[in-house]
Amino acid sequence: MGTERLFKDDARDEKGERARMASFVGGMAIADLVKTTLGPKGMDKILQSTGRGHSVTVTNDGATILKSLHIDNPAAKVMVDISKVQDDEVGDGTTSVVVLAGELLREAEKLVATKIHPMTIISGYRMAAECARNALEQRVWDNKANSESFRFDLMNIAMTTLSSKILAQDKQHFASLAVDAVMRLKGSTNLESIQIIKKAGGSLKDSFLDEGFILDKKIGVGQPKRIENAKILVANTAMDTDKIKIYGARVRVDSMAKVAEIETAEKDKMRKKVQKIIAHGINCFVNRQLIYNFPEELFADSGILAIEHADFDGIERLALVTGGEIASTFDNPESVKLGHCKLIEEIMIGEDKLIHFSGVEMGEACTIVLRGASFHVLDEAERSLHDALCVLSQTVQDSRVILGGGWPEMLMAKQVDELARRTPGKKSLAIDAFAHALRAIPTIIADNAGLDSADLVAQLRADHEEEDTKTGVDVITGAVGNMEKLGIFESFKVKQAVLLSATEAAEMILRVDEIISCAPRKREDRM
Repeated sequence: MGTERLFKDDARDEKGERARMASFVGGMAIADLVKTTLGPKGMDKILQSTGRGHSVTVTNDGATILKSLHIDNPAAKVMVDISKVQDDEVGDGTTSVVVLAGELLREAEKLVATKIHPMTIISGYRMAAECARNALEQRVWDNKANSESFRFDLMNIAMTTLSSKILAQDKQHFASLAVDAVMRLKGSTNLESIQIIKKAGGSLKDSFLDEGFILDKKIGVGQPKRIENAKILVANTAMDTDKIKIYGARVRVDSMAKVAEIETAEKDKMRKKVQKIIAHGINCFVNRQLIYNFPEELFADSGILAIEHADFDGIERLALVTGGEIASTFDNPESVKLGHCKLIEEIMIGEDKLIHFSGVEMGEACTIVLRGASFHVLDEAERSLHDALCVLSQTVQDSRVILGGGWPEMLMAKQVDELARRTPGKKSLAIDAFAHALRAIPTIIADNAGLDSADLVAQLRADHEEEDTKTGVDVITGAVGNMEKLGIFESFKVKQAVLLSATEAAEMILRVDEIISCAPRKREDRM
């Protein structure tokens, strides 16, 4: 008896060859989708949402593109997942990881067609990945002890990361912004204390790094515009009094005098609350919620700067960098932790006024202000800069550096080739296929730049037969070049993550031999 009656009517069940084909095709389709965004000459994609406002995103960041897709194919979802994890873990290499996994599947498909068992392919891939990782590990270098050389390495890594993004034209400028910001973190990978503010207007070149914290708010009327040695109370509390806060409450009065009494009682209540806040001995009050005119007037009379409606992300970060805590009750001043900074003043960026906190408690805090022609440009610039910051903060932790530009892939492919020659049995075919897949990365980088990839990769392969060669694809001149002289460096951690994640994802998809789709739940008629 077949399994026809095992599942509900609308459930689908694909077995054996068909299931494997569906998985391979899904994985390779996702890889082909983002393939054109790889490398310094990669192209961008426009993503248009179907929701309200039809918002448009222009990007060439692999993870952002794949996150925005609604995908039905289960194997394609695995590819989207590895790209997301790569983005969260190391920030860069989101496209490379998907392309490499896609190429591994493409090679595996050919092997499966010649009747090689998927488990044989998987064990071959495992051996090849281990061999490739060891080959890379032998050629890394580490300059952490020498701060000047290490900074030079970080600059080059940042410029390599940015050269495939929208910031490629001003990569020197943005690389130094990113390196300065990450160096202030002193080895931490918590990027919370680096704030990025986007202000449309000017050009990307006008972006700058500012020490301290900038809050995107204006200072209220009649309040001090500059405060030195500020004591800051960061709060999340209601400072509005025109509603009685009982849902559906109705108050009946028999004369206008009674209304005035209620108003007076409300004002007294608010006055007491403001006095409790002032009793903390502060000179700056930042609230998450609105502050109405009356309490604002009371604060202004006491010479306290009151900032209302700071967005939640803003006050969380402000509390973090000034060393305070967010308070919502004010009865025990001794238990509230205040934030401190040396100077609060109003600054202008473009047409807008903002509040600048300098000399904050947390010395590593800084703000990067991005300027640009339009919001789409700014969003993409923020994504690019975030990638660079992630990679740099990871490199500060694991400071091993390798060359880039297709050099690591050719190096790994050469070692994997040698392993294939030494390995007996069918596994050697899978190991050979792995080397093919690795060589596809420089091929695609060259193809995207409109170069003759077959010629370039053959040239690279010949060059890599020599020991200690440093040649890779130089897409600017359209030939092979010395990666060390060109300053194309990459973080070892990123390359290792790409290699291992792609291999594991390809393995996972290779193991599939049946896809079962559940029947959709039927809506019951509630008539």
